[in-house]
Amino acid sequence: MASSQESDSVLLNKGYAFAIRVVNMTRYLITEQKEYILAKQVLRSGTAIGALVTESKRAESKPDFIHKLSIALKEADETLYWITLLKDTEVIDEKMYASMSKDTNELIAMLVASIKTAKNNLQKAKSAECQVQGVESKV
Repeated sequence: MASSQESDSVLLNKGYAFAIRVVNMTRYLITEQKEYILAKQVLRSGTAIGALVTESKRAESKPDFIHKLSIALKEADETLYWITLLKDTEVIDEKMYASMSKDTNELIAMLVASIKTAKNNLQKAKSAECQVQGVESKV
């Protein structure tokens, strides 16, 4: 089983690689398709995912960490929305959509798993703290 640090590294790398893909797709949308508004929307949300995951490394607390990843998850959901809209309006083809949506859904799954794990770990820590306080109060 991968350590938490290895999982974080996979998520960081995946988020960064996805940001590069989004930048390249945006460049295509602007230069080839002359699509400026939606390109900027997908650029903003798609690059924010990796930035927020990176920011979560320096979270001030476990709840702050969970919050930053939760915002990254919202940005991933928004990115999927924009990519789907681009496909449905025939700005991008099915092949580009399939590839980008696959990567987006992988990021969403990774973020959901990371948030769930962090919440479970936080709950365990709170339970352990309550047990220690209960023992101390009896002494």
